[in-house]
This record gives sequence, C-alpha cells and structure tokens, in this order.
Amino acid sequence: MDRLECDRMFVAVFEAGSFAKAAARLGTSAGQASKLVSRLETTLGVRLLSRTTRSLSATEIGQAYYERIQPLLAELDAIDVSVKNASGAASGRIRLTAPLSFGTGQLTEALLDFARAYPDIQLDVGFTDRVVSLVDEGFDAAVRVGRPVDSSLIVRKLCDARVVLAAAPAYLAAHGTPLRPEDLGGHECIIDTNFREPLTWQFRAAGQAVAVTVGGRLHFSNAEACLTAAEHGLGIARLPSFVAGPSFAAGRTVPLLAAYEDDPFGIFTVYPPGRHLALKVRVLIDFLVARYRDGPPWDRGW
Repeated sequence: MDRLECDRMFVAVFEAGSFAKAAARLGTSAGQASKLVSRLETTLGVRLLSRTTRSLSATEIGQAYYERIQPLLAELDAIDVSVKNASGAASGRIRLTAPLSFGTGQLTEALLDFARAYPDIQLDVGFTDRVVSLVDEGFDAAVRVGRPVDSSLIVRKLCDARVVLAAAPAYLAAHGTPLRPEDLGGHECIIDTNFREPLTWQFRAAGQAVAVTVGGRLHFSNAEACLTAAEHGLGIARLPSFVAGPSFAAGRTVPLLAAYEDDPFGIFTVYPPGRHLALKVRVLIDFLVARYRDGPPWDRGW
C-alpha cells in the first residue's frame, strides 16, 4: 500500500508539474508529496524527477516509468470503481467546484437536499469564479455557467439561465422606465465587470442581435453587489436571472425590457472522462439533472 501511495504521488507530480499542485490534488502537503516521490526513487534506485529551485521535470527514466505505471494505476482505479458501483451503495467523498454566485445563491440548497438523500456521501465543495482544472486539482466534477470550453470533459446540461435587467420601483419613478434598449443611454447603469464586455449590453429585437453601449458610475465584479445597488435605487443592473429572481419575486426590483432579452446561456455539470464513472458522482449528477429538469426554480413567481 505504501508503494501504491508513492506511485500515485509520482503520477500526480508528473501530470501537475509541481509538488504543490500534486499535493492539492491528492489532499496532502507539498512536503509529504516530495517525501513520497523520494521514497519511490530510493526504492527503484533511480532518479525519476530533476529538481531545481525554478523547475521540475521528468528524467528519461522518469518519463518511461510514467508511461508504464500510469495505465496500471488507471486500470486499478477502474476496477475499484466498478466493484464499488456493483455494490449498489453510493458512498465516499465528492469534491465539487462551482461558481460563487450560482453556488451560494442557488446550488447550495440543492446540495443540502442531496446530502439528506445520501447520508453516506461526504461533500467537499469549493465556490470560485476561477475555472478549475478538475484533473490537476483533484476535483470529481464541476458546475459551470456558460458552455464549457474544455472539450476533453464530459458535459451534461442542467438548465438555462437568462440575463435580465433589474431596477427598483423608486428608481423608475424618479427617472422613468426604458421602453427600448436604446433608452438605456439616458439611464444610470450598474456595471457587472464579470461580463466579457461589461459596457456593451446585448439584446435581441425581431430576431436580430442588438448591442447597446451603456455607462454608469458604479462598477462591481460581483452580481450580488450590482443587485444590491439596484435595490437601493442607484440604477439599472444587468444580471443572471438566478441572482435577480428572488429580488423580483419579493418586489424589491422589477424586470425591464423582457421583450428584448438576449438568448439565455446554459448551466452545465462537467466531469473528467473515464471508462467507469464513480457511483457517488453519477448519483450527484443525476440528482442535479432531475432537480432542474422542469426549468430553473429562480425564474418562477415573478
């Protein structure tokens, strides 16, 4: 078992290119990662990795060893997964990553229901807007807002999310209600800098794309902050509907220009490819797909 642990660490270091990244992937420290690889090298009597203060690379022998040992470890993992799946009991630890706003605002409730339904599964969930490398950082799956760009991952769609405009009734009473996208030029717009082109707001009119340049004195790199500013009557915000929906339902803000909404974007689950998907991961993904099968709950009630 100790040799297997050393081999796994060597493969992780080889693939990640650093002890720190490999350690994070396998849930240990960089120091322990270095010790395990050194122990393997001592056992084999060869140098597998060349280390300097600035770089880490495989030796010729290390490259050859990786090419032989990695398929063996993958096969062992596949056997392990298939046996566990055959037992019919979903259990173990799932590492999941999800975007901050969607994760904390909407996904958490679904994950809590999942935790109640599967008491033998431990959830380790990280919320970040950074696109995490699932393999390098040791995650089992991810929830991604917008079409995933990594074509090597397996993708399942959960639902659509709309992009909507929100403003407080008090702001509209004071400044008027825009009736067309072009009217936004005369309004104070609250800018979410997370959008690819934050000052260009996209719409559709008669099936054609319409782009409007907007401006405003409030710029935030967080959708919730933009919504809060809109609720305080400071302008019009452009937001994902999973952020704005509860505010609409409570009457704190109202939707604008719904007839000109741009096409929605998707919310997806992704996971690394493999011959055998662990049962614990499969039941989580199936649970989330079923959860949103009838459409996003945040778009109801307003």
